[in-house]
Amino acid sequence: MQPRAVDAAGAAHSVAGADARIVSLVPSITETLFALGLERQIVGRTGFCVHPRDKVRAVPKVGGTKAVKLDAIRALRPTHLIVNVDENERDTVEQLRAFVPHIVVTHPQTPRDNLALYTLLGTIFGREDEAQRLSTALEARLHEAAAHSFAAQNVLYLIWREPWMSVARDTYIAAMLRLVNWHTLPDVYGGRVGAARYPTLDFDDAPWLAQVDRVLLSSEPYRFTAAHRDALARDPRLSGKRIELIDGEMTSWYGARAIYGIDYLLRQTAAA
Repeated sequence: MQPRAVDAAGAAHSVAGADARIVSLVPSITETLFALGLERQIVGRTGFCVHPRDKVRAVPKVGGTKAVKLDAIRALRPTHLIVNVDENERDTVEQLRAFVPHIVVTHPQTPRDNLALYTLLGTIFGREDEAQRLSTALEARLHEAAAHSFAAQNVLYLIWREPWMSVARDTYIAAMLRLVNWHTLPDVYGGRVGAARYPTLDFDDAPWLAQVDRVLLSSEPYRFTAAHRDALARDPRLSGKRIELIDGEMTSWYGARAIYGIDYLLRQTAAA
């Protein structure tokens, strides 16, 4: 019997042939597909799919993760479309089902979930050996992180301003940070999907702010800069907090990037 892989939506997928034509609407998945050696089968990507930089330039863009150009995808005649629960709009995905034969839904919520993601993509596209190599590398990084003893830190991880927005504790970002014993505040949980996963904040109505040890300004989706960091350092409400920039790709991108992301966080703690 032909092996089948089950995606995050519970849909079973058979092994694709060598003629598979893949469109990815998820930047970290696009990078992972290249890591699996599928560059000849990737026919479309979003404008936010920027890694690996030397290879994605040759792949046509089909809009953004949410502002998707349906006609552009239709013209590429994909056999497979890869989407993510958090990053892509359900209505858009349903419209794409009308003409894309296979839609693969992903939703890693912890670093370890990447192991299942590697297996899913490796099985569907016949890259089991490459998927195993990624799994071995990730397992080594997870083991290395678990072997360390990190001082506990409460962190405010900011992803947006005007309004300020952070991350709930059941997001992938928060799970990555917990690998180095950094715990996100506010202490809220947003559920599987929805805006509650990325709560808005009012510094004047945040009694938990006193418990924050460090404020992390992510490079995405909002591109915080040194100017933002310096302005927050002058804010009396954040007096005494360590305020620093952090590479959002390393903390929020799953797939192959998680391997480098754990290394990055280990270096961040070593430099603290």
